[in-house]
Amino acid sequence: MTLTDLQVRKMTPKNHRFELLDGDGLYIRIMPTGRKSWVFRYNFEGTPRRMTLGSYPALTLAEAREKHAQAVQKVQKGIDPGAKALMEKAKRKAAPTFKDLLEEFWTLELSLQTSGKERKRLIEKDALKPWEKRKVASITRRDAVLLLDGVRKRAPVTANRVQGILVRMFNFASERGIIEHSPLTGMKRAKEKSRARVLTDDEIKALWNALDLERKDIDIYRPTKLALKLILLTGQRPGEVSSMSWADIEGDWWTIPEGKSKTEGNRVPILPMVRRVLEEAESYSRGTPFVFESSYKEGNPLTVKALSNAIRRHREEIGIPERFTPHDLRRTLRTRLAELGIDDIVAEKVLGHKLQGMLAIYNRHGYEQEKTQALQKWESKLKKILGIEQSRNGNVILITEARSHA
Repeated sequence: MTLTDLQVRKMTPKNHRFELLDGDGLYIRIMPTGRKSWVFRYNFEGTPRRMTLGSYPALTLAEAREKHAQAVQKVQKGIDPGAKALMEKAKRKAAPTFKDLLEEFWTLELSLQTSGKERKRLIEKDALKPWEKRKVASITRRDAVLLLDGVRKRAPVTANRVQGILVRMFNFASERGIIEHSPLTGMKRAKEKSRARVLTDDEIKALWNALDLERKDIDIYRPTKLALKLILLTGQRPGEVSSMSWADIEGDWWTIPEGKSKTEGNRVPILPMVRRVLEEAESYSRGTPFVFESSYKEGNPLTVKALSNAIRRHREEIGIPERFTPHDLRRTLRTRLAELGIDDIVAEKVLGHKLQGMLAIYNRHGYEQEKTQALQKWESKLKKILGIEQSRNGNVILITEARSHA
């Protein structure tokens, strides 16, 4: 019997499974549920075997005959097509997905690195969603190029960071026998334009005045204002400031744990202007463990994105025409420390940068006194820029110039 497509389409289910022959071992199987599938029945080395070719109508009659012909050829060559198909299916099922690779990469390598959490976060943000269920072996160089192009449109520097992590990740996969060769081998990174944005004295003054909590005309969430002030005062990373917790503050020191920092953590002295910011922040944290609570997600800290959005939306109101970011406040402090004659090693330690080369190996000095002296000089300089001075009792800050706002 030779079936026609019309016959197959009109076949109705019975209360039991049944099969109809098309020819040479090719059958259409109809289940009581109405599901139809193509089956190849054959003998291999004297043993009856059965192989499912696919479901109808996803696999048409013509396509089923073509797959059947290929299976018949394998039998004639002494190859069991059903067993081969099962092996290939099992191999595909066992092949790690991108998500599996990330978990293995995290366990064996990233979790042991100081910056491992941040690197994992970047991959989860930009690569995990589109590739989560993809088999690692199926990801091509073209896939990687298109993914990175998408990231680059949004954040050129981040795209290079993601590329660097992916290159190492796929090399790791090759080393572990998950793939033969990395599809990213030899991929060049896009050139980065080095940022050199440092706020001028006038810009610092305009920003500080705009961050005054009494300013009603600059509608920035108050904890956001305070967090931006703290970046300028301490030079710490926006992410470290926004996620700052009360548990990290003890006496005159703010300790940034290693897990929160890109490097090895940091200890930051709490000087009078910083203390004042923290006192103001306490009234807004509402008993949460975080110094700067999110405005829209109760019990969670501010995000770096919230800080960036505040600047972007209000930059013109603040009175700073040229674009700047929260990270530029950190760069501004570092530059000003150099202008104040602070030794480069001390300035780098203030920012929480790890010393390089032999210094990192042999110089284990904490520089706490030197960091305190450096930031004291910066507070003194900042007060002059802002036109403020401290009273003799050291507690009250007096404004010596009239504010320019209402």
